[in-house]
Amino acid sequence: LGMFSELKFPVPWGHVAAKAWGPSEGHPVLCLHGWLDNANTFDKLIPLLPRGCYYVAMDFSGHGLSSHRPAGCPYHFLDYVTDVRRVAAALQWRRFTLMGHSMGKFSFYCFISPQFCFLYPEMVDKLILLESLGFLLAPEDTEAWLKSKRRVIDRLLSLEAKQQTPKARSPEAALQRLLEANSHLTAEGGAILLQRGATETPAG
Repeated sequence: LGMFSELKFPVPWGHVAAKAWGPSEGHPVLCLHGWLDNANTFDKLIPLLPRGCYYVAMDFSGHGLSSHRPAGCPYHFLDYVTDVRRVAAALQWRRFTLMGHSMGKFSFYCFISPQFCFLYPEMVDKLILLESLGFLLAPEDTEAWLKSKRRVIDRLLSLEAKQQTPKARSPEAALQRLLEANSHLTAEGGAILLQRGATETPAG
């Protein structure tokens, strides 16, 4: 397991990079690094682990060889959880083992692996935490948190998957579409908004 390959997964702001060890047909294991680290965190550990598994260690956005998010965009814990979901989707993994590491005991990095398991329990067969903590919510908050956060991630990835070239419409058709989507608008108000809210192209 000493040899590894480099992987890249496209995301809207660039790519997420990863390193992979072992046979691609082996049992999938996704490895998540900790605070200010990168995929090289696992260089010395992976060769000691069972052969026959396919280990993928990703660089979170802004770390290692992964693209930084655009300037001015914060790095929120849910964005990292979403990165994990993106990589799992790109690998077409329906169920896998998750191994997370964090040296910062009070860092939100130590919560990313447990949070992913909490949001997508059907995707994780085992959770391995190295120098990390579990993830706890007050019982009365659990269901609402789970529903709202999972909805955010799933909707975002669904929109990204459907991304296509914007449709060109005539000014009249664009106004009609705007009015259909915003029943409170008058035709005059819609026309005023479209002056600044639409871009003219050769196609419409």
